[in-house]
Amino acid sequence: MAMNVPQDDEEEQALNSTINTTPLVDVMLVLLIIFLITIPVINKHINVKLPNAVNIATQTKPENVEVEVDAAGNVYWNNGPVKSLNDLIDDIKVAALKVPQPELHIRADREVRFESVGRVLYAIQRAGLQKVAFLSEPDRASLALSITQKH
Repeated sequence: MAMNVPQDDEEEQALNSTINTTPLVDVMLVLLIIFLITIPVINKHINVKLPNAVNIATQTKPENVEVEVDAAGNVYWNNGPVKSLNDLIDDIKVAALKVPQPELHIRADREVRFESVGRVLYAIQRAGLQKVAFLSEPDRASLALSITQKH
C-alpha cells in the first residue's frame, strides 16, 4: 500500500483544509447507544400510571349525589343531615337503583378523621353504588412545586 507524502508546507495545508467529522460522529453514536441502554436499567420503578395534579372541574348534574363529612364526623346527604349509618345505606340503595346510576361525590373536611370517611365508604360498598368520587380543593403551592420538580 502506497502513501502520498506531501513535499512542502503548501501541499500539507491544502490536504488538512477539511474537517474530519467521522470520529465525532462515532463518539456521539457510542454515547447515544450507552444512554439508550443504561436509562432503562437506572429506572427501577414499578410501572404505575400516576394521576395528573391538575384539578378538573366537575360537571354538576342533577343526578349527582353529594355526601359531605364535616370536621366533627357528621354526615350530610345532599345538604341534609343523616341520622345513622343505616339511613345512609338506605339513601344510597335508592340512588343505586336509578338508571343510569348517579355519581356519588364525597366532600370531606380536611380535619376529619379517616374513620368517618371510612364509614361512608363502607356504606357505599354495602349499598352497591359503583361511581364514587372525592372532591377536593386544588393546592396551588404543591401543584407549583410538583411542576417545578418535573422540569
